Amino acid sequence: MKITYNNRWIVIAGGILIQLCLGIIYAWSVFTVPLSTAIAEGGKGFTAAQSAWIFSVGLFTFSVFMIIAGRIMGRISAGKLTAIGGALLGLGYILAGFSGGSFISLLLTIGVISGAGIGLAYAVPLKIGISWYPDKVGLVSGLAVAGFGFGATFWIKAAGAWFGGGLLQNLSIFGLPGMESTFVLYGLILVVGVVLGALVMKLPPDGYMPEGWNPKTDALNPDFESVDFHGPEMLHTPQFRLLFSMFLLSAFAGLMVIYCIKLFGIDALSAKSAAEASVIAGTAMAIYAIMNGLGRIGYGRLSDILGRKKTLRIMLLSQGIMMAGFFWLGQSAAGLMLGAAIIGLNFGGNFALFPAATAVYFGKKNIGENYGWVFLAYGFAGILGPLLAGAVKDMAGNAAGIGFWLIPFLAAAGACLVAMILTFFLKIPKHKPV
Repeated sequence: MKITYNNRWIVIAGGILIQLCLGIIYAWSVFTVPLSTAIAEGGKGFTAAQSAWIFSVGLFTFSVFMIIAGRIMGRISAGKLTAIGGALLGLGYILAGFSGGSFISLLLTIGVISGAGIGLAYAVPLKIGISWYPDKVGLVSGLAVAGFGFGATFWIKAAGAWFGGGLLQNLSIFGLPGMESTFVLYGLILVVGVVLGALVMKLPPDGYMPEGWNPKTDALNPDFESVDFHGPEMLHTPQFRLLFSMFLLSAFAGLMVIYCIKLFGIDALSAKSAAEASVIAGTAMAIYAIMNGLGRIGYGRLSDILGRKKTLRIMLLSQGIMMAGFFWLGQSAAGLMLGAAIIGLNFGGNFALFPAATAVYFGKKNIGENYGWVFLAYGFAGILGPLLAGAVKDMAGNAAGIGFWLIPFLAAAGACLVAMILTFFLKIPKHKPV
């Protein structure tokens, strides 16, 4: 398909389809309960920390392979790179289904192989979208990755609630148990979905500019069109160190909640039956995923109006306040869902604001590689946040009460507030790259 100014929206549609598939990593919480259930009850008997490690390794591998994807994006077509990523993503889940479900096998298949696939494909819709829409950087950054948040809703509900109680309970293919069957089915869907989206991942012609748009008069940050930093040059700037630190601190909070929201919800709603609490916590997970997607679009559009720095400040302050109160708010069903909605909305904002800020401060030409380096902060956050929650949960064991959950939530609140303070030191680079 030939893409022109008149049908450039098709790259956004293709990007959303790709991201709907890549967002499966955010559905990991739905698997933590069957994994952590005792073997005697039909589960795998994993500790909370073990299930967190699979999620964390997936996130870290994802971030590392984003850098690799950025560096090779100029040597391989965007569509081919995306298709390779989709094949690895799906292959990881298919192999997980046939691996027997041991900790090491899931760590390697879902954590490493699928994580690598996500990393290779993730940056492509961002690069393509910003290249076709330099006039709407924030909005398009949000739209390009919105599916990542929305997609988790489908994967969560399909596994745990739809189809008469969820695929985990009812699916059996190739004679495999429910969880392994779900992995295989998901893997097949992921390959097809990402490859279809890859068909329209094409860059605009050199020198392309939207009709009627003048970057010198219309852009929120006019310097954006003239700045052109390569990765090694960017790494030596204070702006990179600030963006990296802010992303690390903000993502720490959101990823911790993605990992532990179901475990926390079941503990916090102890007045209800375990089954009822599990359903409510599952709904909160789905709400988190939906708001995660909406936050990417909403905060992206807001940043086109207010600027990246002011919008980051609003998002981080709001997230810090909500994380500080989530322990108490989450002890009622309505409060758990409300808290999940606001935390998800703010967490989603990261994925519109940080790529947009990277493009504005360091140029759009090398956004694939440059954002990969900034995004590495997300990989480290994916280790720190979930593992903190998992370790605290394991140490508490069967102790009475839920007071131990205060530790990770207050740590996350502090991280967000520190990140907000760092925005006051962020400014457009003055020097030119050499």
